[in-house]
Amino acid sequence: MKPTNVRAFLGGLIGCFAASLVMQYLVPMVGGMSIDAAALLGGLFGSWTAGMMVHVLLGVVVFPLLYVLVFYHLIGGTPFVRGLVYGVALWLLAVVVVMPIAGAGVLMSNVGGMMAVIASLVAHLLYGGILGAVAGHGPMRKT
Repeated sequence: MKPTNVRAFLGGLIGCFAASLVMQYLVPMVGGMSIDAAALLGGLFGSWTAGMMVHVLLGVVVFPLLYVLVFYHLIGGTPFVRGLVYGVALWLLAVVVVMPIAGAGVLMSNVGGMMAVIASLVAHLLYGGILGAVAGHGPMRKT
């Protein structure tokens, strides 16, 4: 089923929340350092609050809309697989473009190196998988 904007926004909200929890709380439990995306973006936008607003706006509105309007049609597979591929694309954008601009270095070398890169990949896969799964499935129907 083709995704709708509303389901994509819901998937983005759930995915953004889940990915943020992974980066902030679960990664430190397995020996990595906590990565606060809002703080990193806050360095670009002046404050943690501004960084959080940008993070949520991107994760809940902008990226889901791009997924529905552009990427969904370019990626094959099930909704979940399409979301995973989209998550990888967002991760590449983050670690190669956004994080260096935010001061975290290429491949997050200034905020944990490979552990941070892997944690970021897991978080983006989680985000994309949830976004794809929620956006790509319609309401449950009684049979």
